[in-house]
Amino acid sequence: MIERYTWSGGTEAMLRFGPPTGVVVTAILPLLEEANRTRGLVIATLRDLGQRGIAGALPDLPGTGESPLPTDAVRLADLRTALAAAVRTFGRPAVTFAIRSGALLDSDAPVAARWLLAPQGGDDLLRAWRRLSAGDMVAGNQVAPELHAALSGADPVATDIPTRVVRLDTDPRPADRKLAGAPPWHRAEPDTDLELAAKLADDIAAWVERCGA
Repeated sequence: MIERYTWSGGTEAMLRFGPPTGVVVTAILPLLEEANRTRGLVIATLRDLGQRGIAGALPDLPGTGESPLPTDAVRLADLRTALAAAVRTFGRPAVTFAIRSGALLDSDAPVAARWLLAPQGGDDLLRAWRRLSAGDMVAGNQVAPELHAALSGADPVATDIPTRVVRLDTDPRPADRKLAGAPPWHRAEPDTDLELAAKLADDIAAWVERCGA
């Protein structure tokens, strides 16, 4: 189901999954090209959760998905403000499900808990963007200097909200759990790993229950 939500800068689309009651697992895609590579995995995971009776949402944030805002007009504060506005429309407890740089965007959202897959700090993201840069473009997207500046030093896990970090087993960095699977954000073309989606849904469902959200 497609809904709309309004934030201070306009109106954006949001996909909704699962029942109309209970906690809402709110997915946050990574920025720029990695969003295209992970969107199928996220939707498969939210559908799996919906079949388990857990609601889900995937909001288009400003400058992403079907948003009319161009990428060079996107600011970090706008992304955080819009996500918070989307979460407030639920009128129900929410848990964020963020992938990679998506973990940088929920600091203002009124959520009960966070579940992060391979969270990426702002400095790591900027290093990756520099490798993809051509002039003022990053992977074919024009990015404002203000967004670069705001991402510098941004931390995806500096919060007192209950947070679970999951990584794939090829990632040497510490995590609460490691899962087998190929990183979808490194694929040359978008693809959906249904086996990995089921593993993610298992862990997210257990986290939601554990947090009592």
